[in-house]
Parts: sequence; C-alpha cells; structure tokens
Amino acid sequence: MKQLVSIRALALAGASVALVPQAAFAQDEGGAEPAVEAPPEQTGPVIVVTAQGREQSLADVPVAVSAVSGELLEKSGTSDIRELNQVAPSLLVSSTGNEANGSARIRGIGTVGDNPGLESSVAVFVDGVYRSRSGNALSELGPIDRIEILRGPQGTLGGRNASAGLISIYTAPPEFEVSGYGAFTYGNYDAIRVEAGVNAPIGSTVAARVDGVYFERDGFYNDVNNDTTVNNRDRYLVRGQLLFEPSDTLNFRLVADYSKKDEACCAATFVQPEFAPLARVSPGLDPFTRPEGGPALTSTDNPIVPVMLGLGQDPRAFTQSTFDRDIYVTPGRTYAGETEDYGISGELNWQLGAVELTSITGYREYSNWQASDTDYTQLDILYRAPGEDAGSRRFKTFTQELRLQGSAFDDRLDWLVGGYYANEKLRVTDNLRFGEDYGTFVSCRLAIALQPSLGGIVGTVPDPTQQNCFSPAAFGVIQSGAVFGAATPAIVAGINNLSTISDAGGTGDVYNQKSENFALFTHNIFHITDTVDLTLGLRYTNETKDFDALFGNDNTVCPTNRAMLSPLLGVPSLAAFAGGILSLSCQGNSTAELDGVSLSDSRDEDEFTGTAVLSWKATPDLLLYGSYSRGYKAGGFNLDRSALSNPLLLDPNNIDVGALQFDEETVNAYEIGAKYSTRDFGFSIAAFRQEFSNFQLNTFNGSFYLVQNINSCSTDLGGADQDGDATTGACDPENVQPGVVAQGVEFETTLNPTRDLGITLGLTYSDTSYEDDLIGTDTGVPLDPALRLLPGDNMSNAPEWVATSSVSWTPEIGASGMRGLVFFNARMTGDYNTGSDLLYGKEQDGYVIVNGRIGLTNIADRFSIEGWVQNLFDTNYTQVAFNTPFIAPQQTYSAFLAEPRTYGITVRGEF
Repeated sequence: MKQLVSIRALALAGASVALVPQAAFAQDEGGAEPAVEAPPEQTGPVIVVTAQGREQSLADVPVAVSAVSGELLEKSGTSDIRELNQVAPSLLVSSTGNEANGSARIRGIGTVGDNPGLESSVAVFVDGVYRSRSGNALSELGPIDRIEILRGPQGTLGGRNASAGLISIYTAPPEFEVSGYGAFTYGNYDAIRVEAGVNAPIGSTVAARVDGVYFERDGFYNDVNNDTTVNNRDRYLVRGQLLFEPSDTLNFRLVADYSKKDEACCAATFVQPEFAPLARVSPGLDPFTRPEGGPALTSTDNPIVPVMLGLGQDPRAFTQSTFDRDIYVTPGRTYAGETEDYGISGELNWQLGAVELTSITGYREYSNWQASDTDYTQLDILYRAPGEDAGSRRFKTFTQELRLQGSAFDDRLDWLVGGYYANEKLRVTDNLRFGEDYGTFVSCRLAIALQPSLGGIVGTVPDPTQQNCFSPAAFGVIQSGAVFGAATPAIVAGINNLSTISDAGGTGDVYNQKSENFALFTHNIFHITDTVDLTLGLRYTNETKDFDALFGNDNTVCPTNRAMLSPLLGVPSLAAFAGGILSLSCQGNSTAELDGVSLSDSRDEDEFTGTAVLSWKATPDLLLYGSYSRGYKAGGFNLDRSALSNPLLLDPNNIDVGALQFDEETVNAYEIGAKYSTRDFGFSIAAFRQEFSNFQLNTFNGSFYLVQNINSCSTDLGGADQDGDATTGACDPENVQPGVVAQGVEFETTLNPTRDLGITLGLTYSDTSYEDDLIGTDTGVPLDPALRLLPGDNMSNAPEWVATSSVSWTPEIGASGMRGLVFFNARMTGDYNTGSDLLYGKEQDGYVIVNGRIGLTNIADRFSIEGWVQNLFDTNYTQVAFNTPFIAPQQTYSAFLAEPRTYGITVRGEF
C-alpha cells in the first residue's frame, strides 16, 4: 500500500504548504507515489515519488520536472491539463479547431494542429497508461493525487517515448478507510459542476473507490444566426477502482473509467485591426495576394470584404472587436460534436525477494466526431455535416509495460530493466464538403485577380450577384478574347464550371493506421561515491505503422476542368490563371477521380535513445548535475488527402502515397542544473539546449494542411529558403543539421515561512527558434514556400519569457479547527506569434492571467465554502490565429479565443 498513498499525506506540517508545487526533479512514467512523513518540525513539503523507477525524493533526482499536488490543483481550479498553464511556466496547453487533438508544449516545443496522424511531442500518461494524443486529457480528470510535468526529451524509461516532455497524471487511489465527499459549483455562463465520490474497504485486503463528475455550462461564443452558443460544456466522468493488498509484498490496482462529452466546439472570430494592425500584415504569398502595404484585414478596402458582404456576410462580423464573441455562422451549420473515452488498466507491484516486478497493463478506446462551419464565416463555403463521419478519429490502444529492478554490488548499483509494447489502431473518417456558396465565392477570387488588368476598362470586376462573380461587362471583355486569346474558350468554360460547385466534395474518406511499438530499456544508477552518482540509460524502440485509405468524392468539376485546362499550364502567360482555376476546382484534392480509390503504405523505424547524468550532492541540501539525453518521436502519415500533391494538381493516375509520409523527429538535449532544498525554502535552476532534427511541423496555409520535416543547412543558402520558390534552396545531404533549437534557463522556487503561508515563483526564459538556412527533410530538399517566414525566427506559441507565481494563506480561525483560505496565482506571458507559418497578423502581445479563490475550509471538520474567479481581469488573448480558409490570400485572419473571465461559488463536504 505504501506506493499508493495520496500525496496529501506528504505535508503533514500544514495544509497550506501542501498547496505549493515543489520545484523538483523526476522521471517516473508509471509508478505511483510512496507515503513519506515529514518531520513534525518541518514546515515545507517533502515530496517523494518513484523517480527513475525508484523511491526517491524529488529533491534528489537530477531531471527537470514540476510536481503539482492535488491540493494545488484544486485551489487553482484545474479540471483538465489546459489549466496547468497557471502552475508550470515551461508548459503551454491550448486547443484550436478540435479539442480532441489539443496541443501541449514544453519549452516551446509541441505538436501543432489537429491532424491525428501526428503523435504528441508531449506525451500524456494517466496512472501510468499512455493516452494516444495529449488532447485526450482535455476532459474532466476527477480527484487527482498529483501531476508531474517532465521537461525535455523522455526516451529511456517505460512508457511512450516523447521528444519534448511528458505529463504524468496520478489519480487519487483507494484507501483502507471509509470516506466520501461531494462538491457543488455554480458559476457564470450558467455553469453547474457536481462532483462526488466514496471510498470503502472490502475486508482487510481490498479497498474500493468510485468517483464521478458532471459539468455543464453555456458557450463563450454567441451564434447569432442559429440562436445557440458554441464552446459550451456538457460532460461527465465516472471512475471506479479496486486496490488488492493480499500481503506486504504484493499489491494490485485496477482502474476503470468512462467519460463522455456532447459539446459544440470550436468557433473563431475575425481578427480585426486593433489586434493585428497594418504594420504586422505580411507580404503576399501567391498571385491572388494583395501586395504588402495594402488594406488590412477586415477593411472594405480589402477587396475580399465587399465580396463577402455581397454574398450575405453580416457586416457586424467585420466591425466588432476581435474579442466580441458574437459569431455569424452559416444558418443551419453547427459545431456540434461528441467524444467518448473509456478504458481499464491494472498495475501490479510485486516484491520477489531482492527484485521488484512492476507491470502496467492498459486498454483504451477513444472516439470523437466534430461537425463544423469550417470556413468560420456566414457564407457557406466549407463544412462538415454532423454525424459519426464528421472529422472523426477513433483510437483503440493496448499497452503493456514490465519493469524489473533491484540493487547489486553492496547497493553501489541500482539497476532497472524493462520492456514496453503498444498496439494502436487509428481510424479517421472525414466528410469535408464545399458549401453552396463555394463556386461563386472562389470565382470572386479570380475576378479580384483580374481587377488590375480589367478595372481600367470596365471599372469594378467582381460582382457577387453573378454566379461566376464577374460583372457582365468584365466577362464580355474576357469572352471577346482580348485577355486570353486562343485560350479564351477553355478559360471561360473553366470559370463557369468552377462557379457551379455547390454542396460537393467528400462523401466519406476513411483512413486506417495500425501502429506497433516495441521497446527494451535499462536505467541504472551507479553510486560512485556517497555523494556522486552516474546515471546511464538506454532504450531501443522499434515502430511500425501500416496505413490504408479509401476515398469518396462527388466533385465532378475538378476532372472536367483538369481535362480542359491542363494543356494551358505549359504556357507561361496562361499558367498562373489557369492554374488558379484548377487549384480552386480541385481544392484539397477534392475530386470525383478519387471516388473509390484506395491507397496503402507502411513504414518501419528503429531508434536508440538514452540518457547520461552525472550528479553530485555537494551538501545535504544542494544537488548539482549535468546531463545528456536523446529523444525520439515516431514518423507517420499525414491523414489529409490534400497532402497527396503540392501544388494541388493531383494526377489520379499517378498518386504518390509517399507524399503523405513524414519522418521521425529526434532531439539531442543538454542540461546543467542545481537544486537546493531545506525545510522552509527550496529552488531549482536548469540551463538547457535542445537540438531537433526532422522537426515535424503541421501548418495550415489557407488552402490545405502541410506537414513537413524541418532541418537546416550548414552552408549559406543565400536567402533561397525565403524567396517563395519551391525549386530553390536545396542542400547537400552531408550538410544537413538540426533545424530547431530550444535553449534557455528555468527557475522555480518555493517559500514556506510558516505553517499557514506558502509562496511559489517560476520563471522560464526559452529561445525556441528555427535556424537560418532552413530546408525540408534530411535529404536536403527545399523548404515549402508557405514556410518562408520561418528561418531565424522564434517558433509559434513559444514566448521567450514566462513567469508564474502563487500565494496560499490558510490561517486558523478560532479553536474549532476552521481555516480561512486566500489563494491567488498568476501567469505572465511575453509576446509570441500564434501562427505556425509566423505570418505577422497572428502575433499576440504579452498578457497576465490571474486566478483567485477565497473561502472558509474545515468547517466542523467536514465542510468548506469558496468563491473563485478565473482570469480575474478578463484579459483578452488568442490561443491561435490562423488564415481564414479560402479568404486568407487576401490577408484575412481568424482566431480561436481563450476563455473570458469566469467566476462562481463552490460548496464541499466530506466524511
């Protein structure tokens, strides 16, 4: 039982102190936490985990981690991993178009976007069991014992390898005493949250626990046209556990859980000039883009805006603030979605003489579908209809981890060996279709492109009252042959065909991916002297992925226009315009030529990763260390048909399925650090450098999702990686080097001057940026032109400076044991760009978020009442700004907004 006792027993000297996150170090990926009693006179917390697979104090383990207790999570209002941002300065968790694939970043490194084909750079484990994607933890977690946030690559011990870090969540376990609790919360946006649980022994060797959470709340966005709200909450969780302890040497914990969400997510608003002023607007990227210095964003001088207004867009969408949460969705379209997540796991700990066996077995199923008005405008341009095929992903995952550990040579060697196996089946379905306004709207883009050459003759060229969006006078000039000469009949027919696309496209694309991961690992601590340790770890991983896809599509305009216009692509004076018609006709490789087409492919990877750490306990309170580690994230397949060809001129008779592949990501990391810990004061400081090769970047360029590996070249490319030309900027493979580097310093400290007062401070400086002279894969191919702003710049969602702090004061009130509660925490974030392509209009200024909670606790030893507020000052900021689909070439952006201020009251009781 000692390995399953709650962290709440670890700080007996004072309740308030247990609320403070310990700046500490660990690398535990599967085990639970042992019970440790603090000396009665000590005021600070003593946190002990099975770090590196052993029972060690966090203060003695030389790997960077932030450890957060269940009490602090409760005080900070944390119900899913997104709210960990407030307590861990090196962590940023955000969600965008679909919460099912939310992104976690550590030290500025994370997986971008909603493509389930990419694994998470930051792996998430719950009770030692791997969750297939970090977004799976964007749901109610229920009672938590602790959360450990491991920083840097995790590629040695058990569990899934990760290139940027790891989040380990440990739920509150069963205990051998009768207890129960309940909590009721009411807040603004009509939020209601109910949580309850009961724990009881069943005989002398078995204990059981059941917890449940229900949460509902109105959405933060007001859908004006459909009279509903979006980004609401309607979710619940049920978790049951059994703990078997037949002897002092054997225990087994069984956990089963089920959760469901029935919510509408995720809406976006137009980015207005007050958020992204003219100075930030980027230069054009293609022939349909206005030049730098033109009208900004939602101004009617921007030629796309009058077109949208003419097609029925509510003008208020262009005049309200970026952070006005009224949205104007296409009538009849919805963001409704449904998520189910359930599984069962078992952890066995068995002391076999001098050797301890640990086994963690897990099986999980996760499914999500999400309808959407995918163009985020009132126009019906692109959508997913609700249902099980609406952008869905379904994971079935089995994992098994085994560890054996012990000591040798008179305890001079602590050894550990183990193995890991994971079998993941992923099924993705999609029904993305062009809406009823698509044909006319994209024809307007062609009309805008011809405005400079025809405007002097006919005045305004775009006319959204016409199906093909050309004014009769302008189209008459085109038909006369004055613009395109002998190619006029094909061009005219192509424009007219394009304008007829309405409610066409995907009828059900299906992607299947089976992944098998085998790993063998060893992790050994050599006690060279009583104060000097050498830690050596090595892991071998084999990863295989089998992929197949079957497409369904009814867009017949694409093949018709392809047959007519393809010959014109070889004529320099006609190639740009003819290519524009074809790209818009076949956008995202949406073509009836793919209907019934199936593809298959596979990939196999072998990788060695590991770590070496030299640490010195200079004094009983001071630890110094230096480390090297190598991490790895598997390659895979881009589960998006638009990636089958780039530019988007798919030849259905010559499909390159290899275009969907991306290579494995590796990282070499170096770190030096120090940790000081006394009973009332402790701090940790770490300096790090991480070099990423084949960094996996997923970005939306306004037309399709691009997945590209990023490297750099050791020779000067002379700006060819920034010239917008896909054919320039190649590199000799012998000169390829890492393309992304994260380096900086982290500092965390805790101060516990009295039993009732705890203070924390965390500060991270991280320069996480792309190198100069960027290229694509390690074969030296040129960088994609859509990424031409990346070289030498900071990565998206990677602020250089982040600081967090908290204060907790729990004074005793009277002699009855009742206590007051005053708790505040804050996160200060510096400036950063939210767009993975780093376009200037996506920059977010620095901001501060403050949360607070005030109340009375331990009333009659059973009750508490607390008032709380999240985002106290109602700070407005965006999670991600992105190119508005199909509109972005005219420099119009949309943004997924962060949550506004929420507040409420919570009443708790326990026995």
